[in-house]
Amino acid sequence: MTRKPFILQSPSILVVLAVLAVFTVAVTVLSHAYGSGVIPTSTVKVFGMTLCLALAAVAMDLVWGYLGILSLGQMAFFALGGYMIGQWLMYARTESIVAVQLAQSPIPPTALELQEAVANQIFGVVGSADLPLVWSFAHSLPLQMLLVVVVPGLLALVFGWLAFRSRVNGVYLSILTQAMTLALALWLFQNDSGFRGNNGLSGLQNLPGLEGVDQATLSVWFLWASAAALGVFYLLAAWVVSGKFGSVIRAIRDDETRVRFLGYPVEGFKLVVFTLAAMITAVAGALYYPQAGIINPAELMPIASIYLAVWVAIGGRGRLYGAVIGAVVVSLLSSWFTGGRAPDLNLGVYVVNWVDWWQVALGLSFVLVTLFAPKGIAGIFDRLAGVMPPSRRGLDLGADQGALQEQEAKA
Repeated sequence: MTRKPFILQSPSILVVLAVLAVFTVAVTVLSHAYGSGVIPTSTVKVFGMTLCLALAAVAMDLVWGYLGILSLGQMAFFALGGYMIGQWLMYARTESIVAVQLAQSPIPPTALELQEAVANQIFGVVGSADLPLVWSFAHSLPLQMLLVVVVPGLLALVFGWLAFRSRVNGVYLSILTQAMTLALALWLFQNDSGFRGNNGLSGLQNLPGLEGVDQATLSVWFLWASAAALGVFYLLAAWVVSGKFGSVIRAIRDDETRVRFLGYPVEGFKLVVFTLAAMITAVAGALYYPQAGIINPAELMPIASIYLAVWVAIGGRGRLYGAVIGAVVVSLLSSWFTGGRAPDLNLGVYVVNWVDWWQVALGLSFVLVTLFAPKGIAGIFDRLAGVMPPSRRGLDLGADQGALQEQEAKA
């Protein structure tokens, strides 16, 4: 029996890619840079950043929805990716400005003098004039792009190896991921961390070498890059959860002890998925923060990872397209409500200001989805498509391809 390619096993893959392509083309045509100008540049940036958050949600769903690990540290990898690309953006931009200033001096500056001037310009705000060791590769875009995945990947690999080999599970593992995130954030808040402390990295929206390109055009370029990254890594995630590997990680989620008893290297499977998800999340962060323009240690606080988990839960845990839907819907609603564009709700005795009450509404939505709709928004599409778990009626799942186990894996 010939097995269908993974991309044809689930119609949702092609649907997501098609919707993503149509959305990207539509925004481009309606943008100021390449179209009618109906959609303002600020909104194009919001759309681009939303696609980055959707990519982070896909990575979160790999870890939580399929592997069963509620990681409350995913946004740490997201922010690290932003910091890595932010180093080059800030260094190269500052270097170009300083070089023009020093070129006016009677004697041309040496490479060392230029580096010292750049360091003083970047770190003078925190009382330092030296370039920290962690900025050793900030002058090189290829090296910093490599560090975007290497640094978060190494952190996830070391953390995962220590946690998984100790067989830490459940809520204890979630607490550990949260503690890792908080410790990293507190370290970055220090001025001597090498990342400008609470000031963070700013001016990231100005791409070095492209000073003549306006923000309207850059916003569309980043939208294209974000859409491409989401499409590519969505395909990668769909491939990972398909086939035997996907069956094993779902089995680990459902009954880790039995999988270990059957002889599978559970810790190895966990480590691969956890590290891969960290690297995907870091790529999303590297695309997000140049659109946001600034990054600081507050982006790493555990509450951000909790928001990510809420998006995945509302969209539908264990469904990659559910993670995308949850991130897109909730993040866009958040921008609308917290941006003051939502009209106040007059209840007669009290006026609900959504800027203050949006988080309460979001928390209530999470509780309601958890209690009454555990499959989230994706469950609605499952019902419409007729994709439902089989009714076992006490029957064994079975091991062959025609048994109920195969049907349940697809549902």
